Amino acid sequence: MQSTSEQTSWSPLPSGEIVHEWLAPIGGSENVVDELLLALPEARLTAAWNDAPDRFPTARETVLARTPLRRSKALALPAMPATWRFLGRSDAKWILSSSHLFSHHARFSGAARQAKRLVYLYTPARYIWSPELDSRGTGPGVRLASSLFKGIDRARAQDADSIVAISNYVAKRVEKYWGLDAGVIYPPVESQAIIRELESPTALTPAEQSILEALPSDFVLGASRFIPYKRLEDVISSGAAVDLPVVLAGAGPHLPVLRAMAEASRVPVHFVDAPSTALLRRLYQRATVFIFPALEDFGIMPVEAMATGTGVVALDRGGAAETVQHGITGATVSDFSSGDVVRAVEEAASVSTADCQNAALTYDASLFRDRMRFWVAETLG
Repeated sequence: MQSTSEQTSWSPLPSGEIVHEWLAPIGGSENVVDELLLALPEARLTAAWNDAPDRFPTARETVLARTPLRRSKALALPAMPATWRFLGRSDAKWILSSSHLFSHHARFSGAARQAKRLVYLYTPARYIWSPELDSRGTGPGVRLASSLFKGIDRARAQDADSIVAISNYVAKRVEKYWGLDAGVIYPPVESQAIIRELESPTALTPAEQSILEALPSDFVLGASRFIPYKRLEDVISSGAAVDLPVVLAGAGPHLPVLRAMAEASRVPVHFVDAPSTALLRRLYQRATVFIFPALEDFGIMPVEAMATGTGVVALDRGGAAETVQHGITGATVSDFSSGDVVRAVEEAASVSTADCQNAALTYDASLFRDRMRFWVAETLG
């Protein structure tokens, strides 16, 4: 894949289709769809349903959108494979599926039946293939569905002319579950924008400025949705291990558990509720280190932190292990409960701002757009 900076001009492509699972007002995969539409303006966008019409005003919906199933992903799951196989007529020469469940099953009638099929894969459906990584896949109904759909899912994956995963970590699962090789194009990060904002910061509201000024001068930062698998309790324990205050930024149902841990912690723990993008970037920049304990398929937040010049502590496996360079942009650990955390925080706190930012720029959205367009053009031949 290309690794050059953004091209000044692109050769035109024939018309195509971008197919995405479902569209929400906020989400990491929706950010990817934004960039796909910029990279591939020749394509129309289709989703199972569109809950973000202001953000994606031209997206078409499937028949599922006209049923009560759109209000429940779990209940809609059994109907999705069939839905994606009957998407109506299209003259598209290529179909790019943005998939973490079944959108790579997509098939149009008409001339598009002969279209080249590309899959940009966040993960083979965790509910089906990796329930140990997602508690939503452990229920009896989902387990039954997974046994029925594994064969269908594997067969539909074979239809792809090219598969690209969001990390090598995911590409290995493609080989394991589908028996296929996948390339890698890392997801887009607004690295350049973050670096530019450091020079000319976006103004905070008076309330946000007060939050920032009330924080200690040194702290370890954790940020994500407050849900169990993000393992933010490891950020609290890491802060205690290195005797630094902790800041947790985000929101979610795990908050009561985290607050109980905070009350029992021997170091102060500060909560920043659902920070704006501008405030989150200031938190990255102010933090001594950013701690990312979750086992993720990629992990955009560590790269965002690096773009502000802040070192990262992350697991030595998963997607973050591919972006955090031990000793250069941070440090990796095998277990956050071990004494390695102390050494890792010390190492991450001493990395070079320039090294962090240079590394972050290799994941910039402009490069993602170039690589996506090159991939489609290359597949079309």
